[in-house]
Amino acid sequence: MPAAPISPPPRLLMGAGPVNADPRVLRAMSAQLVGQYDPWMLATMDETRALYREVFRTTNAATLLVDGTSRAGIEAALVSLLEPGDRVLVPILGRFGHLLREIAERCGAEVHVVETPWGTVFDEEELVDAARRIRPKVLATVQGDTSTSMCQPLSSLGPTCRELGVLTYVDVTASLAGNEFAMDGWELDVATAGLQKCLGGPSGSAPITLSDAAVAVVEGRRHVEAGLREAGDVDRGTRIGSNYLDLAMILDYWGPRRLNHHTEATTMLYGARECARLLVEEGMPEAVERHRLHGSAMTAGVQALGLAVFGDERHKMHNVVAVEIPDGVDGDAGRTAMLEDFGIEIGTSFGPLHGKVWRIGTMGWNARHDAVLTTLAALEQVLRAAGTSPTPGSGVAAAREVYAT
Repeated sequence: MPAAPISPPPRLLMGAGPVNADPRVLRAMSAQLVGQYDPWMLATMDETRALYREVFRTTNAATLLVDGTSRAGIEAALVSLLEPGDRVLVPILGRFGHLLREIAERCGAEVHVVETPWGTVFDEEELVDAARRIRPKVLATVQGDTSTSMCQPLSSLGPTCRELGVLTYVDVTASLAGNEFAMDGWELDVATAGLQKCLGGPSGSAPITLSDAAVAVVEGRRHVEAGLREAGDVDRGTRIGSNYLDLAMILDYWGPRRLNHHTEATTMLYGARECARLLVEEGMPEAVERHRLHGSAMTAGVQALGLAVFGDERHKMHNVVAVEIPDGVDGDAGRTAMLEDFGIEIGTSFGPLHGKVWRIGTMGWNARHDAVLTTLAALEQVLRAAGTSPTPGSGVAAAREVYAT
């Protein structure tokens, strides 16, 4: 029997990502393909670069997309910056710091880590002291780690690292557009993101931006594929360990030479462009404030339902709240009830927090009143069915109070 056309069930995705894509992004992605060297396509790539400079708040010429999920951007950054034996410092505040460590180890780097308990962040001076002590080539960290809902302060790290000759790489997949981030203002060197969180799109494209100093490191390892070589192309340094994620090649593809590397993921480019266009149209400060408002409403609502917020609330991300699952409540059963009875997805966490917290997101297209209030109303009923006794309507009422102020 032939397979039926794709027909996903209706879901309100209120976990830590992915979230529901903005309908305007989906409409953009339904547009017809053009050739990868069509003049219109090249102009669209240039437009996309310009839009993401505004999203990252940077003037970096090397601002572009890596075709793949957010992890492709992370790997492209690290495999292109790090050579075997290079020293790298990875501060770990949750699951995704462990991911950076693993990728750096796979690059053959000498990895040094500093750790803080899940639910806390580092004082920036701690990181500066570690950088002075270890003198790494790269300090690689996560700004917003959704596994714990914490947002690592970074605003003063860059200048000291530059004085020390340390490149800074930041994974902003979960934080960009929902929390304050200023690439140039904070003097950072490399940042990578994804579409499926606060940018309001589907997973599959990884925006990236690199400072001139980072580009110089990448260009110092530039090798042109044999089938594309022209007179004057000279190999430099140690060849980057991945062909597909070789940022030197990808920069040539997006740059003036348009040197063929891969076939651009046209539909994802359309979606990524629309994500950035909508954010720039809204204004980046306004987008951050929108996420702060709806995140605050959700946090007030879950607290009114009797749920304790996990971690240091002073450093909580705007767009995700982790709540402790009450004693006697089966966390997985609660998530299943939210999904099956109400069509709403909320998340669990990883490692030491698995089964101990729920993660509830308010990000991208879902950072809006109706999504917050509907989720709180459903969660109240699930908690009641699980044996707790929240005050009727308390979650929605608390959120509405936030909106009224």
